[in-house]
Amino acid sequence: MADSYDVIIIGSGPGGYVTAVRAAQLGLKTAIVEREHLGGICLNWGCIPTKALLRSAEIMHYAEHAKNYGLKIDGTVSADTKAVVDRSRGVSARLNGGVGFLMKKNKVDVIWGEAKLTKPGEIVVGKPTKPAMQPQHPVPKGVKGEGTYTAKHIIVATGARPRALPGIEPDGKLIWTYFEAMIPQEMPKSLLVMGSGAIGIEFASFYRTMGVDVTVVEIMPQIMPVEDNEISTIAKKQLEKQGMKILLETKVTKVEKGANSITATLEGKDGKTQTITADRMISAVGVQCNFENLGLEALGVKIDRGAIVTDGYGRTNVPGVYAIGDVAGPPMLAHKAEHEGVICVEKIAGVPGVHALDKLKIPGCTYCQPQVASVGLTEAKAKEQGRDIRVGRFSFAANGKAIALGEDQGLIKTIFDKKTGELLGAHMVGAEVTELIQGFVVAMNLETTEEDLMHTVFPHPTLSEMMKESVLDAYGRALNA
Repeated sequence: MADSYDVIIIGSGPGGYVTAVRAAQLGLKTAIVEREHLGGICLNWGCIPTKALLRSAEIMHYAEHAKNYGLKIDGTVSADTKAVVDRSRGVSARLNGGVGFLMKKNKVDVIWGEAKLTKPGEIVVGKPTKPAMQPQHPVPKGVKGEGTYTAKHIIVATGARPRALPGIEPDGKLIWTYFEAMIPQEMPKSLLVMGSGAIGIEFASFYRTMGVDVTVVEIMPQIMPVEDNEISTIAKKQLEKQGMKILLETKVTKVEKGANSITATLEGKDGKTQTITADRMISAVGVQCNFENLGLEALGVKIDRGAIVTDGYGRTNVPGVYAIGDVAGPPMLAHKAEHEGVICVEKIAGVPGVHALDKLKIPGCTYCQPQVASVGLTEAKAKEQGRDIRVGRFSFAANGKAIALGEDQGLIKTIFDKKTGELLGAHMVGAEVTELIQGFVVAMNLETTEEDLMHTVFPHPTLSEMMKESVLDAYGRALNA
């Protein structure tokens, strides 16, 4: 007889394991299915280990510029590539173990294998049909294995994988995805990064700080295309000041592989071509959802634009089948997956007052140097919607804390509805903005107006003061500019 649950979640990434914990808290008998590693891509090969790498790069940057802070470091500052990578992998392993602890603590059954929906309310778990893209963590003790399992509610949280362009497929040696870029055996002397979204720019920033000659190629007119153009422009100038080469409105049309290098043919918007040779290339042209081989098509689950179609509560068109996180479409962010999962399972449990996911209030962060963060509408999008807006700006160069930190290059930008005072969007570039952005996210969720923000006391001296000054500037009342 098949083991029966209230909820089974397929995939243990941030969306999956957080959903499992919340389901257990709500008294639902819960199981989670995983085929590679607890914590999914984010904890093992994405969000967390990349931030560990970027932290090493940040320390390297400060060491190289110690004299700017009145300090002297005798000798040459250099990176131990193996030690940097080992630290990153250690951070990942620690968190991977933490997810296992959370499952045990909340009495969530872990089922090890690859799941397929055979009919509504039933899955069959077998051995993975293909090897993991990277070496797996050891199978945790006490997990369940192959077999048939049933549940009233099945939540698909299988995430996404690197997208490959035809003819420029990653090979793991010369052309990398973010998997290989995270564990270099040695630093290449030169690197070509194809794509300037968050993944591409973060790796470009890491490798450039480590002394690599980096060129970024982007087909769109700006780097980080989802960001406000003004913010992207400032970030581009800062990255170029660090020695990074950035080619916009340019595409890679062909890549030829040598013994230990690649030669890429690049085509600009004017049709002119050039070639560039680099030791390695990172393909960072986005991701694609992992919805194949799950049995979804046979059940009639609707797929559109490569993602599972859901409503604001994670429900698909097939009763009892849900999807959350990357597999349910953009924005493909870990915190979106977590929140989406909580909404989904609380709706299942009948928790009163559950609101559908509002994607406009999901912040985005890019951890390059300088950092970039945003929430809500860009200035262009607000105008595109016909909004009558007020725009406020405040420069890091006018903030005492930023100057004291030696981080005086950046901007805080706010966008308000002129008629109602509604905060429509906030966009930042500069030191620690990935931490600052949450203040505006909270404000938007509380439907805070410009007047509320103007009457809020911000501590001094802090970077956060710039947030208030940007609001004041939108209404011609900036005090320090």
